[in-house]
Amino acid sequence: MMVSKSAGVWCCQVVQVVGLQRVDGVPSANNFAVEKCSYPSELADGNVLLKTLYLSVDPYMRCRMNEDTGADYLGPWKLGESITGGGVGVVILSNSASLCVGDVVEGFHWPWQHYAEIPADQLQKVDPSVVDDRHSLFLGAVGMPGLTALLGVQEKGHVKAGGKQTMVISGAAGACGNIAGQIAMLKGCANVIGICGLEAKCKFLTEDLQFQAAINYKTESVEKRLKELADGGVDIYFDNVGGNISNIVISQMNADSHVILCGQISQYNKDVPYPPPLPKDIEQILQAKNITRDRFLVLNYQDKFLEGIMQLASWVKTGQLKVKESVVHGLENCGAAFVSMMTGGNIGKQVVHIADL
Repeated sequence: MMVSKSAGVWCCQVVQVVGLQRVDGVPSANNFAVEKCSYPSELADGNVLLKTLYLSVDPYMRCRMNEDTGADYLGPWKLGESITGGGVGVVILSNSASLCVGDVVEGFHWPWQHYAEIPADQLQKVDPSVVDDRHSLFLGAVGMPGLTALLGVQEKGHVKAGGKQTMVISGAAGACGNIAGQIAMLKGCANVIGICGLEAKCKFLTEDLQFQAAINYKTESVEKRLKELADGGVDIYFDNVGGNISNIVISQMNADSHVILCGQISQYNKDVPYPPPLPKDIEQILQAKNITRDRFLVLNYQDKFLEGIMQLASWVKTGQLKVKESVVHGLENCGAAFVSMMTGGNIGKQVVHIADL
């Protein structure tokens, strides 16, 4: 089906990076602009027209503001063009045999626009009933962050039910960290400790999610508190932040323990390779204690995605997996939402609500 030529009017908006220079250092809302763009006059063969419901902002996006993202699977945003990332929406026109009008879909290359034309083969049809019509969950607990948490713990954590293991999670109140901690407990981890930067986040982890403990790295000594809370040492570390916090945790890990190298958000504003190199003394600890620290990339486990999504959805429906979202409303606030997330302003998954179904 083609869109009528009469639809070629200025009726949607695109958020894009301002100017012709890459961001150096900490991004700000001023790095984003809202501009008009034309509604597609017709659909290319195999494409669909989508109404955006929710957009995702995630830490990896900071790398896409650089000329070199540091990852061969991730390209930089093109200056002067729409930013892309995770999104979920509904098909309103289709020129594809695989997707029909009314289908709800999610995708990884979703433009920051009210309406977007995307090739159908870049989208995945989803069943809203598995999340009780909470479409934003496909961007969080039942989406890529949830899969990253589940498969990270499952494939790299070596959790043993009844093994009395201690897991530490940095960035623990974020989209991935809070899910990883809950999954660790579901799989039998005895002592789950979260590290975050706000007292409200610490309370969320211990009171709402039942983590055994939480450390506020801004007001407490991580080294001292970790020795108190994990007096038997750390067996598993789910690393979302890197930097000095990770160095402290690794220095207290047991022999034959495991680092799940998920993210390094504290380093994303710096011009360093990914993953950033460790200090020599920390490298020596890894070697001396035979600590595994393999880079974890969830895209390497796509054969496990469907099973993982169904497991996450089941846990959410039964209440075994609790969901927390920070929701910002309006396309014009995407940039501010991204900056807030990068500076720790969110609890749980940060999403931007664009429109209702």
